[in-house]
Amino acid sequence: MAEVLDIHEQQTASHQHVPGPDNGEGGEKTALGMSYGKTMMWYFLLSDAFTFSAFLIAYATIRLAQPWWPDPNKVFKSFPGLGDTYAPLAFVSVMTFVLILSSVAVVRAVQEGHRMNKKGVMLWMLGGIAGGIFFLGCQAWEWSHLIHEGLRPFYNPFGPDAKGITQLIEEHAAVSPGPIAFGALFFGITGFHGFHVYTGVCVNIWAYFATANGVFERRGHYEMIEKVGLYWHFVDLVWVFVFMAFYLM
Repeated sequence: MAEVLDIHEQQTASHQHVPGPDNGEGGEKTALGMSYGKTMMWYFLLSDAFTFSAFLIAYATIRLAQPWWPDPNKVFKSFPGLGDTYAPLAFVSVMTFVLILSSVAVVRAVQEGHRMNKKGVMLWMLGGIAGGIFFLGCQAWEWSHLIHEGLRPFYNPFGPDAKGITQLIEEHAAVSPGPIAFGALFFGITGFHGFHVYTGVCVNIWAYFATANGVFERRGHYEMIEKVGLYWHFVDLVWVFVFMAFYLM
């Protein structure tokens, strides 16, 4: 009888689930060598990258099909508090610099998470949150300023410069308005990116308070900070392409 019980126990143990190797980040590894949570985040970012790529390709297609396009140095020439001072691309450069700094802050938060340093994670996450809020405030000012100047999704007051395009002006006898698609593309793409920044700020705030309450400390890892960081770096990287498309081309 004892031999029968031993055989039964061996058979039962052989059918039990044997967990895969733990990566030390709170989950089993997938075939890609990452936890399931981190792998799913990469899948999400990849699908989101396709969406942004489609928007930017559409912008480039329409942009190249036009005989002329608003000059970024004349559209984005204002700076808060400087009145009519001509400061082309200065304001958006500050926005971009701060957003990059916020990404660096999140990198430091991830590093402190690897060290299991709760206070360090909280400190650097605050830097990332502050940078994101600053960027959103700057974008809100830029939108309101351009709307005040007459830019709308279906109207563009920035027509061709008579001094720069002579033959086209003579043929069409029109200096304004500019290409209608410019306003729709600008508000659509920068607004879509701004929504991602807003979402990232909200997630970062949640991660900050979860860290403060010891949620990740009790789990024994800070993998969630890494996943939040991946999203934030993606948002920053996308802005580089948006910046090149609207402000440099």
